[in-house]
Amino acid sequence: MTKDLIPMPSSHITHDLSRLSWRLSGWQPQSWLRPISMELGMDIPMDVSPVAAHVPGSVQQALYNAGLVPDWNTGLQSRQCEWVENRHWVFETTLPVEWAALPGRKRLRCAGLDYRGAVFVNGTEAGTFCGSMAAHIFDLTMHLKSGDNKLRIVFNGVPDYLGQLCWTSRIKDWKPRFNYGWDWTPRLVQIGIWDAIQLEIDQGDCFESVGLFTDYSSDSGLGTVTIDGQLTIATATHVEIVLRNGAEIINQETIPATNHLVRQFRTGPVTSWQPNGNGLPTLYHLQINLLDAAGTVLDSTVRRIGFRQIEWKPCAGAPADALPWVCNINGVDTFLQGFNWVPIRSNFADVTVAEYRQRLETYRAMGTNLLRVWGGAVLERECFYDLCDEMGLLVWQEFPLSSSGIDNWPPEEADVISEMKTIATGYIQRRQHHPSLLLWCGGNELQGSLDGSKVGTGKPVDLSHPMLRMLGELVGLRDPTRRFLPTSSFGPRFMAAKEDFGKGIHHDVHGPWNHTEDMAGWFDYWNHDDALFRSETGMPGASSADLIRTFGRNMAWPANRTNPYWMHVCSWWVQWKEYIAAAGDPASLDAYVQWSQTRQATALAHAANACKSRFPACGGILIWMGHDAFPCPANTSVIDFLGQRKPAADALAKVFLNNRGSALSKGTSNRKDS
Repeated sequence: MTKDLIPMPSSHITHDLSRLSWRLSGWQPQSWLRPISMELGMDIPMDVSPVAAHVPGSVQQALYNAGLVPDWNTGLQSRQCEWVENRHWVFETTLPVEWAALPGRKRLRCAGLDYRGAVFVNGTEAGTFCGSMAAHIFDLTMHLKSGDNKLRIVFNGVPDYLGQLCWTSRIKDWKPRFNYGWDWTPRLVQIGIWDAIQLEIDQGDCFESVGLFTDYSSDSGLGTVTIDGQLTIATATHVEIVLRNGAEIINQETIPATNHLVRQFRTGPVTSWQPNGNGLPTLYHLQINLLDAAGTVLDSTVRRIGFRQIEWKPCAGAPADALPWVCNINGVDTFLQGFNWVPIRSNFADVTVAEYRQRLETYRAMGTNLLRVWGGAVLERECFYDLCDEMGLLVWQEFPLSSSGIDNWPPEEADVISEMKTIATGYIQRRQHHPSLLLWCGGNELQGSLDGSKVGTGKPVDLSHPMLRMLGELVGLRDPTRRFLPTSSFGPRFMAAKEDFGKGIHHDVHGPWNHTEDMAGWFDYWNHDDALFRSETGMPGASSADLIRTFGRNMAWPANRTNPYWMHVCSWWVQWKEYIAAAGDPASLDAYVQWSQTRQATALAHAANACKSRFPACGGILIWMGHDAFPCPANTSVIDFLGQRKPAADALAKVFLNNRGSALSKGTSNRKDS
């Protein structure tokens, strides 16, 4: 049975503001509020005259395009861009005359504003915003007039510091932390419009919000879609739900329209969505239409969805108190293998769909089936999830919490937990329809000490913490078919110590990320590993010599702690002493790169193979990290800043593309299950 696509709605129109012409100007703080000097009666000049800007886009990229800041990726030049944080910035455009002329309520929907400011229409404030993680909606109806309408989005400040060395318990500003400097990127504090921005015009009947998730039975081949939506109704009488595979209708139904739409829609027979390596990632379109008595479509929303059954099973030989870490997908026990994902660029507002596609195609070709979106960044964009859906790449999405080094304990204040609940609710509603979404996680490396103290390391937080308890309850309510983990790693020990192998206390663990001795010790560690899951492990490796020379210029060599370029961002990953011990006197950058890359490839391939060869005693391994967001001369990434695979990526691909890995030498394991 086939049917043409439902026509566009008659009472709800959406305009994409990224297609408009935008300008960006910079001001000394607050001076844009009072353009005339009180003392002298003279114009207060802009600090940066208007330049062309792209939306979505960052302030930094617009300034670079205009020649006003240097390339922050080169040498130490990121330091010359830090002044940008200390100005206020105004994005401005003119709304088309015909938009204002249309009748109905007009709302500006901003999916991502980074970080704080206000929206003005024709000089009048329409609302304020604060926080990069949640969407912001502004009612412009009363502010628009006939003729031209000037829209200004003002960014008026950022937090001073949220970076890697900090107190997690004091982090209460919801802005991506990695922008303030991490061990793989220098400080470059993005400001700007980082996600979609739209003007919505409706005449009384519309979907205010729609959340949905799917379920599937591999035994029967049937699926269900659970829909939870909020509607505004003026003349609407019915809601129509249609599931399509291309033009073919799989199932459809029409139900009475209510302000709160709650429905479990049964699909009939469907083909399952499969992860990379298991089969094809089959996708369908679900269209929900709001109709009046004559059958006219007043509003419509479409989601591309898939159907898969996820179950978690205990690892072979696992302790009785361990969580299940073998992922069964559509009836098939599947070894989870992949990488930890960070933004492609520090100024992630400027990343293109083509760049997302290139990175994700690289991961798919390597045999990856899981990417962990790390909690120190942000909810990844819709296009990221769309591409993961298409490529069969599962996503482990973390909420925006991360460790800090000084303490790693999440905030406990009621008002902060309430703010996080709003953010997390938005995360879930916006992404839960994607079949690629495997699980939700509270955040990265949230922990206290083994003695129960809130300061220290070793014992991951659990659901006794009020912030994580709230997140767990929220996922259980809003997205009940998906797993929730309080943190990664979830322990009961944060890391796996060789001296504790065989004790049954290594379930989900992080580390190690380096090895300073000869490789025999690394091999011995992994040959005796007893962890049930490895959600982070790594080994540093240099970028190509050409990349280092391009971005390091006259500071490319030597690769030691006396070189400010190497210390600028990769001080953790300088391997000079190890190189000297292994190779003797330093020869050249090319020789160092070859040694470093070979070492990384050997180490990571052995670690991945050791885990995969133990399956189902080990459920999976994720390498920290996948790709570079900055042209680090050396880092734990296996894909460099330009998207080129290091030798480690090729070595891991051989392991990932091997169905079960290669057996290790006999007699080298002291695991309980061996």
